[in-house]
Amino acid sequence: MPGPPEVYTPAEAAEVLKVPESWLRKKAAQRAVPCTFLGKHLRFSAADLHRIVHQAERDPATDRGARRPDRTE
Repeated sequence: MPGPPEVYTPAEAAEVLKVPESWLRKKAAQRAVPCTFLGKHLRFSAADLHRIVHQAERDPATDRGARRPDRTE
């Protein structure tokens, strides 16, 4: 039988993600990142942390946009 799921406090989750706790709390309050509420207590499951990282992934830019104009003066 598996043990209980591991959950992290905002401070612990922020440390794991290497982001400021204030940023993580703000995003959770905005419901902009996955989080778990156990009663009134904000917690993050391991699945929440994985989803936060996955949502933040970006594809590399293949075109940096328009070129800088030549400086002809």
